[in-house]
Amino acid sequence: MKAASAEPRVIGSMHLAGIRESVSHARSEVRRWLGDDHPAVDDAVLAASELLTNALRHSDARPYDLIGLTVTATEELVYVAVRDAGSAFSGPHVRREPEAEDGRGLLIVSEISQDWGAREHGHGLGRTVWCAIQVVPSWLDPSAAEPVSGSAGGRGPG
Repeated sequence: MKAASAEPRVIGSMHLAGIRESVSHARSEVRRWLGDDHPAVDDAVLAASELLTNALRHSDARPYDLIGLTVTATEELVYVAVRDAGSAFSGPHVRREPEAEDGRGLLIVSEISQDWGAREHGHGLGRTVWCAIQVVPSWLDPSAAEPVSGSAGGRGPG
């Protein structure tokens, strides 16, 4: 039996209009849902931004259609999922063209997440594109700044 803390819980969920301004609103909401001190907040905000931008640009969503955004979390992972109208012509894929000026959203998502994927919901029912971001506590993050103590302890310069 899994511990209760290992069960995913919905941190936040919303529907957004299929317009460009929804991306900045989504970024603000994901940051608010997780909190500025959450170890994965920046990656989750970036993932939500990229997935929502892809939904607006590459799905069949029109401005009056709603696009769903859900953030779910466990102690180890943050899941970001965007549900859109889907597309009759193409599916989500990572574009690996070094000279491309755009179209790198899923490449970014694949780099910052542990895993990502898409679920088709059936003809006319849309798709969900999701990613799972590893939560690394700041005390384990090698890029985190060293704590500053009040005493140099003989280790300072000079």
